[in-house]
Amino acid sequence: MERKTYYISLADGNISQVKSAASWNYQIQATDEEITQLRELFDQNYSSDWQSFWRSHIPYVEYHFDRPNDGYDNGLQQVFKMLYELGDEETKAHIKNQGLLEDRFE
Repeated sequence: MERKTYYISLADGNISQVKSAASWNYQIQATDEEITQLRELFDQNYSSDWQSFWRSHIPYVEYHFDRPNDGYDNGLQQVFKMLYELGDEETKAHIKNQGLLEDRFE
């Protein structure tokens, strides 16, 4: 499968092949299947984020017992893992230097 260059904006879950399309954080090389998988991770996190938003309006459910929040955190770790694996050297260095996947580098 042919790999193409993609630009990823983590804040809004945007995946683009156009460098100037929007502000982007990470550059990766990925196949169509890998981009589909990354899009699914972004979609799952979007859903978990909304569930956490609604949970936040229920004061008796404490943050550390919040399954949607745990789901969002786990999904974000999967996104960073995928970005690290597919990323260029600058992307890998940024993820490593920021400690976004601590367990991977210990």
